[in-house]
Amino acid sequence: MQPLRIGLIGDYDERVVAHHAIPRALGFAAAACEVDVDVAWIGTDAVGDANDLARLDGVWCVPGSPYRDMDGALAAIRYARERQVPFLGTCGGFQHAVVEYARNVLGWADADHAETSPEAARAVVVPLSCALVEVRDAVHLRAGTRIAAAYAAASIEEAYHCRYGLAAEFRAAIEGGPLRISAVDDQDDVRAIELDDHPFFAATLFQHERVALVGACPPLARAFIEAIASRQRIGVAA
Repeated sequence: MQPLRIGLIGDYDERVVAHHAIPRALGFAAAACEVDVDVAWIGTDAVGDANDLARLDGVWCVPGSPYRDMDGALAAIRYARERQVPFLGTCGGFQHAVVEYARNVLGWADADHAETSPEAARAVVVPLSCALVEVRDAVHLRAGTRIAAAYAAASIEEAYHCRYGLAAEFRAAIEGGPLRISAVDDQDDVRAIELDDHPFFAATLFQHERVALVGACPPLARAFIEAIASRQRIGVAA
């Protein structure tokens, strides 16, 4: 099997903890799945119309927003969603997956992110009532979801570095649709989403990748790599 080609969509910054953790997380996941990975950082300002992403087997939209080019991040997420390329998003990746879906699936052309557009008429990503900066918190996984299967648990505890989350208007709009809420916190606030009818499309507000910094393999990163490897084994092209 050829090495799995993973694109990390985001603007690398050595000060961002997750940017150190994610390559390690993918290394642990690859070892657990007995495959090799070829990891490439792709700046949001280098995505363009996303056609160059065709060489990738998987896309991970990483923390570190606001991005240099929000449109580039959204183009990469849309590419992965529409082309059925396995996708994982964490923190900023979660938030921008929400904006992309609102604009291109729900048809909300004015959907925006309050971090970059604080005066937006329709912000689908809004400030959290209580910022989650360098804290750990409980997460409850909904039965029957991909993330619950990955963790083989009903509740977990994960780390955050985040100030923005899902707006109530967007949550109401997706209830019962293919984009599912797959995890919530103690207050029932959304902490993860995933898309049905897709090989792998999941995004979390928490940064599960951080456990790699203490030598552990993040279960969702392993599920991501397993999904990509499965597609390669049956010869599905990116």
